[in-house]
Amino acid sequence: MASHKTPLFADEKTAAELFCMKPKEFRGLVEAGYLPGALQRGGVERWDVEELTRIWRGDAIEGGGFEW
Repeated sequence: MASHKTPLFADEKTAAELFCMKPKEFRGLVEAGYLPGALQRGGVERWDVEELTRIWRGDAIEGGGFEW
């Protein structure tokens, strides 16, 4: 049985795939301020997958969750 591993951090292509988007669409949301920019570590850009998940679910909003 194959196990699926969720990354802790993702490059732009992988982060976009997690949202079922093309990298250009993902980049547009980052540039518009809807999603955070990448973290910089040793010249490498990565997005925090847990943070992206909280934002998408509405859990990152001050004061609690968000009702769709």
